[in-house]
Amino acid sequence: MTVLERLSRAGFRDVTTVEPVTGGLAADAGIAHREHGPPVFVKTFADPPGDDVFAVEAEGLAALRAAGGPATPDVLVADRELLVLTLLRPRPAGEAFWERFAVALAHLHTSTVHPRFGWHRDNWLGQRRQVNTWAGDGFAFFAEHRLLRWLSEPRVAAALGVEGRAALERLCARLPELLPERPACLTHGDLWRQNVLSTEDGQAALIDPAVSYTWAEVDLAHLWTTAPPPEARRFFDVYAELTGLDDGWRSRMPIIQLRQHLAVVAQFDDDWGAAETIRATLAPF
Repeated sequence: MTVLERLSRAGFRDVTTVEPVTGGLAADAGIAHREHGPPVFVKTFADPPGDDVFAVEAEGLAALRAAGGPATPDVLVADRELLVLTLLRPRPAGEAFWERFAVALAHLHTSTVHPRFGWHRDNWLGQRRQVNTWAGDGFAFFAEHRLLRWLSEPRVAAALGVEGRAALERLCARLPELLPERPACLTHGDLWRQNVLSTEDGQAALIDPAVSYTWAEVDLAHLWTTAPPPEARRFFDVYAELTGLDDGWRSRMPIIQLRQHLAVVAQFDDDWGAAETIRATLAPF
């Protein structure tokens, strides 16, 4: 079934064309142009990884919005076949946008501190289920559900080999030595630069969440390591000032970002250098 047919079944019968959108890695996405209404953003899978994939994404968007941090688009449809959202704008150039985003993300992270790590249901990171079983220990949660869970994936097993697997297990055992103890807070969970867009009035708006209560630095690491534009440097300075981030945060980014690199290797034949980065991070272990 085509995207146009799926949109028609969902009630959007005036769509004339769907303009493909690049940038996402897991799903097919586009801008649906309509005869009698504003264009909308549409996202679908040729073969959905689960019946709840768009429902939990919509829930994540709602949770982020309710927390009063960065904006999110309105959800128009979220069923098994489609996610339809109001259309956001590309990010404006300049440091001012990133300063505003830093303020909004700092508010999200500092105002949603939670006594446990996890979420009330599992959701999705790309086409793989993200396990969010509640835990009181952040190190155990991150080790089990964000790092070691990828070892059963065939592409990860092939990329790491026996030595790499052992190194990852040793790193996980040493997490309390390597990372400071931090509380859980509400995180976007897939916060690379492509998922940061803008509202009409130039405020930061987020898409494609994989929310959970975990360390704030999960979001920070993803932005830091995915080639943000030069003007985004101001974001990190403002965020650090507002959250009291210590000077050693940059040294922790490779370890925390292992979670995302492992997810990329697990899902894509072309891993854009993720396997090499994983091996380099694990080398001391």
